[in-house]
Amino acid sequence: MERKWKWVLYVGAVLSIVSSHVTSALEVPLDPKVLEGLPQPPTITLQSPKDYIFDPRENIVIHCEAKGKPSPSFSWTRNGTHFDVEKDSKVLMKPGSGTLVIDISGEKAEAYEGTYQCMAHNEHGTAVSNNIVIRQSRSPLWSKERNEAMTVQRGVSLVLQCRPPAGLPPPVIFWMDNNFQKLPLDKRVSQALNGDLYFSNVLPEDTRSDYICYARFPHTQTIQQKQPISVTVLSNNPEREHRPGFMMPLGPTSTKMVLRGETLVLECIAEGLPTPDISWQKDGGELPVSRTSFHNFNKMVKISDVNEADAGNYRCTATNNMGTAHHTIKVTVKAAPFWVSAPRNLILAPNETGILTCRVDGEPKPKISWFINSVPIENAPVDQSRKVEDNTVVLSNVQSGSSAVYQCNASNEFGYLMANAFVSVIAEPPRVLTPPDQVYQVVTNNPALLHCSSFGSPIPTITWFKDTQTSIKNDDPYVIHENGTLEIHVAQPLNSGKYTCIATNNLGRQENHVYLEVKEPTRILKQPEYKVVQRGMRAVFECRVKHDPSLIPTMTWLKDNRELPADKRFEVDIDSLTIKEVMDGDEGTYTCVINTTLDQDSASAMLTVVEATPTPAIVYEKPDPPTDLELTDQTERSVQLTWIPGEEHNSPIQKFLIQYEDLLHQPGVWINLTEVGGTSTTAQLKLSPYVYYSFRVLALNEVGYSQPSQSSRQYRTNPAAPDENPSDVQGVGTEPGNLVITWTPLTGFQSNGPGLEYKVQWRQRDVEEEWSSAVVNVSHFVVTGTPTFVPYEIKVQALNDYGSSPEPQVVIGFSGEDLPMSAPNSVQVMVHNSTLAEVHWEPVPSPSVRGKLQGYKVYYRRERGLQETEEEVDQQEHVLMFSGNRSEGRLPGLQPYSVYTVFIRVLNNKGEGPPSPNKTFETPEGVPGPPLFLKVINPSLDSLTLTWGPPVISNGRLAGYTLKYQPVNNTNELGPVKVMSFQANETTFTLDNLNSSMLYKFYLSAKTIKGSGPIITEEAFLIMDTTHTQLTVETGKAPPVGPAFGTVNTSILEDGAVISWEYFGHHKNVYVEYIVENSKEDWKKEMVNGSHSHMIKGLKPGTSYRVRVVARDPADPKVHSTDEVLVSVPAVPNRQVDIATQGWFIGLMCAIALLILVLLIVCFIKRNKGGKYPVKEKEDAHQDPEIQPMKEDDGTFGEYSDTEDHKPLKGSRTPSNGTVRRDESDDSLVDYGEGGDGQFNEDGSFIGQYSGKKEKDTHEGNESSEAPSPVNAMNSFV
Repeated sequence: MERKWKWVLYVGAVLSIVSSHVTSALEVPLDPKVLEGLPQPPTITLQSPKDYIFDPRENIVIHCEAKGKPSPSFSWTRNGTHFDVEKDSKVLMKPGSGTLVIDISGEKAEAYEGTYQCMAHNEHGTAVSNNIVIRQSRSPLWSKERNEAMTVQRGVSLVLQCRPPAGLPPPVIFWMDNNFQKLPLDKRVSQALNGDLYFSNVLPEDTRSDYICYARFPHTQTIQQKQPISVTVLSNNPEREHRPGFMMPLGPTSTKMVLRGETLVLECIAEGLPTPDISWQKDGGELPVSRTSFHNFNKMVKISDVNEADAGNYRCTATNNMGTAHHTIKVTVKAAPFWVSAPRNLILAPNETGILTCRVDGEPKPKISWFINSVPIENAPVDQSRKVEDNTVVLSNVQSGSSAVYQCNASNEFGYLMANAFVSVIAEPPRVLTPPDQVYQVVTNNPALLHCSSFGSPIPTITWFKDTQTSIKNDDPYVIHENGTLEIHVAQPLNSGKYTCIATNNLGRQENHVYLEVKEPTRILKQPEYKVVQRGMRAVFECRVKHDPSLIPTMTWLKDNRELPADKRFEVDIDSLTIKEVMDGDEGTYTCVINTTLDQDSASAMLTVVEATPTPAIVYEKPDPPTDLELTDQTERSVQLTWIPGEEHNSPIQKFLIQYEDLLHQPGVWINLTEVGGTSTTAQLKLSPYVYYSFRVLALNEVGYSQPSQSSRQYRTNPAAPDENPSDVQGVGTEPGNLVITWTPLTGFQSNGPGLEYKVQWRQRDVEEEWSSAVVNVSHFVVTGTPTFVPYEIKVQALNDYGSSPEPQVVIGFSGEDLPMSAPNSVQVMVHNSTLAEVHWEPVPSPSVRGKLQGYKVYYRRERGLQETEEEVDQQEHVLMFSGNRSEGRLPGLQPYSVYTVFIRVLNNKGEGPPSPNKTFETPEGVPGPPLFLKVINPSLDSLTLTWGPPVISNGRLAGYTLKYQPVNNTNELGPVKVMSFQANETTFTLDNLNSSMLYKFYLSAKTIKGSGPIITEEAFLIMDTTHTQLTVETGKAPPVGPAFGTVNTSILEDGAVISWEYFGHHKNVYVEYIVENSKEDWKKEMVNGSHSHMIKGLKPGTSYRVRVVARDPADPKVHSTDEVLVSVPAVPNRQVDIATQGWFIGLMCAIALLILVLLIVCFIKRNKGGKYPVKEKEDAHQDPEIQPMKEDDGTFGEYSDTEDHKPLKGSRTPSNGTVRRDESDDSLVDYGEGGDGQFNEDGSFIGQYSGKKEKDTHEGNESSEAPSPVNAMNSFV
C-alpha cells in the first residue's frame, strides 16, 4: 500500500512539474512534402472483423493492411503460434500487404479454422491486429424423427415444436404447407423465436396434416425441412372459456441478460379462450419510446441500443374477458469493454514527456494489459523512463531511438478491445504549411481568420506581427488559437494590411506573410416599391446598390422566388426591372438579389394587376382568310407564292404567316415557313430538297389570326445531299472504359434524300493517332476500351444516297468516370465560436479525381459533451456539400462544449472517394438552456419557497442562477423588479417579508461564463385564510406514474374562491372542477392551462362546494386528480322571502300529491277486472318445440336451436353438410410476393409465384402423408 501511494505521488509530481512539456498528440500533416523523410512506426489501417464465418465454397480472405515509414513487413500467428505462410502452398500473402488469401478448393476447410493475428513490423516498432476467429459456416441435416399425429379438443392450447439443427450462423425458421404456402400467423397463432409454432387456442380450421417447419441457412443458401406434423381438432368436448396462462416463458418470473449496445428482445406467448391480448410495462419506469418496437402481434418487444438504464423488471400482461395473467422478466445489462478514450499516437521531441491513456469501461470492469511491440510490457526490457499504472503509461525524457508501438488490451468475460498507439521520437525544425502571400478578403463587421498552419518537433510557438512591426497580443480584437490561426472577431478597414506569422522551436524558426483586405458591405440603397398597375400598362421596379469598388456585383431578379419568365416583356437594366404590357399572370412578388464574391443583399416588392379603365367599345374581329393562292417562278430551291387578302374587319392586317405541309415526311402537320408584312401579297419561299410541298396563308390583326386559306397545289423538289449535320453532338462516358456519342438526328425534312446515315469519327485529344470511324443509322454510338475520363475529339457527319453533308465541327467529349482514388489531405478545423467551425483541407490531385470534380462532402458528428456528467448518446451524422474545387467550408449549428469528429470525401459524377482520416475538435462553452423547472411550494402569509432544476443542456460549466421577481396588483400592474443571484449548487430558496394576498411573478435563468440563458417564469399568490391539502395514495395502490399533484391551497372570497396547487405532470389539459356538496349534478369544470392557480367566480353564498384539480390528455387514457377540497362560501344577509317556507305553498303541494295517489289506485283496479286474456297469443308464445317448423332460410329450428354447442365461432363459416372448409383467404406465398422474383425476406418467408388452385374443396385431401421436399424448387428463388 505504501509503495502504491509513493507511485501516485510520483506521477502527480511528474505531471505538475513537466506539464508544460507534456504532449498528448502531435498531428503529422498529410502533406507529402512534410511526410517525406519522417520516420513512422507501423499503424494498422485495415483488418478483418473479430468473428469471420466463411463459406466453404469460396476462398478465405483475411485482411491486414498497415502503413509506416519504412514500409512495414507482415507476419501471422495461428492459435497463438507462428504461422509460416511460405510453407503452405494454399496460402498466399498479397504483395505489399499482410492480407492472406487461402485457397480451400479441394481441401478440408476445417483445417484452416482457428484464431489468427497479424503483426506489422518496421525498425521503429510492431503493430498487431485483433484476434480474428475463423470458422466455417455449417448447415447440418435435420435429425430423422417420426412425428406422431396430434388430436386435440377445440379451444385448448397447442405447441408444434420445430427443433431445427444448429447451424453456423443459426438458420432462419418459417412454417409452410405441402403447397409451399406460408401458414398464416395472427394474434392466436404465432411463431416463437426458437421456431416453435404456438396456438393460444385451436379451432376446427386448424385441422391439417401438413404443418412443416423449414430452416434456411443464409451462408450456404440451403433449406432443410422437418417431417410434416398432422393436427386434428375435435369439437365433441370443446374447452370452455378460461383466463389466460403463459405458454412461454413458464412460471411467474424469468431472467434475461443483454449486453450494452445490443438489442433487447423479450417474448411472451399466452394461451386462453378467448385469445388474450398482450401488453408490456416496465416496473418503476417507462419503455423508451424512440428505441422500442413491438412485433408478432405485441408478443415480442425489442429495445435497441440497450444501456444501463434499461435494466429492471419488465412485466408482460395477458388479458381476456375471463381475467389476466402476469409474467415478470428480470433484465440485467452487462457490457463488453467499450472505449471512453482510446490511446492516441504520440510524436515527441527528445527530452519531452508524454502520456498514453487507455480509458475503457464495461460490466464487469475490464482488465487492462499493456504490450510494447506485441510483447507484454512486464516482459519487455526495463526502461526507467517508462512508468505504468493501470490505464496510464508515462514516458519521461524520451530519447532518440526509443520509438515503439504500444498496445492496450482491455477484456472481461464478454469480449475485449485492443488498440495500437505508437510513440515516435523525432526532432524537426518548424515548417509553415500555409501557402505564402495568401490574400484573405472579408466584409466589414465580419470575423476574419488568418491561418498559420505549422509542423515541427517540439511543437513550434506561433507569434504574429502586423505590417512587420507591430507585435500582436492575444487580446481584443485579436485571438490567437492553439493551431496558430489569428482571428479578428469584428474586422474593420483599419485591420487591412500585411500580417507575418513566425513559427519557432529550439531547432529554428520560419516565417510566412499573408494579407488581409477588409471590404465595404454590399447594400441596396433604393429598394423596389409596391406597385398597382392596370392591365396592359407598364411596371418599373428600381433597385439601386452600393458596393465595394473592388468587388463586381451581379444583380438577379426573381418572381415568387423563381427565375423570371422567358418573355421579352421583361427587361432587366443595370438598376431596374421593366415589365411591358402587364398581364394578370404577372402578379406576384419580385425580388432584387445582389451578389458579390463575399456577400449579398436582397429586397422584394409586390405587383398587383387591376382592370384597365373602360373605354367605348369598338367592334374588332379577326380578318377573313386570304384567297386565290398561286405558285410562280418555280426553281429547285425556291418558288414565289401570291394571294389576295381577305376583309380586315376594322383592324389593319399586321402580317401574313405562310405555312407548309410536307406530304412525304409529315402529312397532316402544318409548319410555319415565313412571315411577310401586312401590305404584301407575295412572298419568295426558300425550299429544301426531297419535299412534297403544299402551302397556305393566315392573316393577323390586333384581334388574332384568321382561318387558314385553302391549300395551294402540290410542289415537289428533287433529292440532294444533306445541307447540315446533326446537332447537339455530345460525348459522355456512362461507365469506366466507354464513351457514348449521341446527337439529335436530322428530320426527314432535313435529310434531303433517301438512305440517311451518320458517319461517327473519334480520336483521343492531344494524342497522335488517326481518326476512328463508324457508319450507323441510329442516333448514338458507344466506343469501348477507353481510358478513364480523358478528352476525345468527336465528329458526326450526315450521309444519304446522294452524298454527304459539309465537314462537321469537332466536339470535345469525355470518356467514363470512375470513383475518386484519393482522400483530401491536411484536414484542419478552426473553431470560430461555440456553434460555428471552419474546416480546411488540401484538395486532391486532379488525376486522382478520375472524373469531373463536383465538390467535397464534409461529414461531421457530435461524439459527446465535455461535461463529465453528461450522458453519451448516439448523435446523427451531418453532411454538408461544398461544390467545386473548394478547400474550406463552414460547419454551422454546432452544440457548444462538445467533441466533434469530421472527415471529408471528394465527389465526382460517379460517386464519392475514400474518406480522409477522422479529425476531432472541441467547441467552447455557450450560454445554457433554460432551467428544467421552477416551482413555488409552501406559500404562507408573507413567504414562499422556490425550487428549480438545473438546465437539461448546460452548454458548459454552470456558473449559477439569476432570479428576478416583482409583485402584480389587482389591475395587473407590475411592481419593481428585485434581482438575486445563486450559486450553481443552489436549487431552492425561501423568500420572506412578502405582501399577503398578492400575486408575484418570478423569472429564473441559468448562466455560464458566456452569459445567461433563456428564462422561465412562474406565478404564485400569497393568500389568507388558506386551507392545505396533500395528494394521498390509497392503501395498497402504487403512486401514479407520470403526472402527480402536490399541495392544494384554497382561499375564500365573498362570491368565490382562489385555488392554487403544485403540479409535476406533462399533461396539457388541466381543469378545476367543482360541485355543490351532496349534489348529484355533473361536475362543472374550468380550463386553467399554463397556470398553477385559478379563481372560481359566481359561487352561491352560504353553500359548500367540493373542489378538485384534474389533468387529462387525449393521448393518455389515464386521468390524474387531487383529493377533493371542501370550500364553504359564507352566507350574506338576504331580504328576499323564501317561498318554500310559506304555509300556503306547503298546503298546495300536499293536495296535488293526494290527487295523484287516488288516480293511480283507480287505474290499478280497472286493469285487474276488465282485461281479456289472449289465449291464441299465449299458445303461440309457448308452442311445443317438437312441432316447431324449420326456418326456410337456414334450416335451423327457430329460437329453440342449440346456440351454445353448435353455433360457429364469430368470423368462421360452416357449410350445410357439416364439414369445415379452409377459409378462402388462406395466406400463400403468392400473396406475400413482390414481383414474383422468388426470394426469402428477412423473416425467412418464401416469396414466389406458384401455379395451382388457391381454393380447395373439402373432399380434396393430401394424397400422401409425406411432404414433397421443396429444397430444389426453392434454391432457384433464394
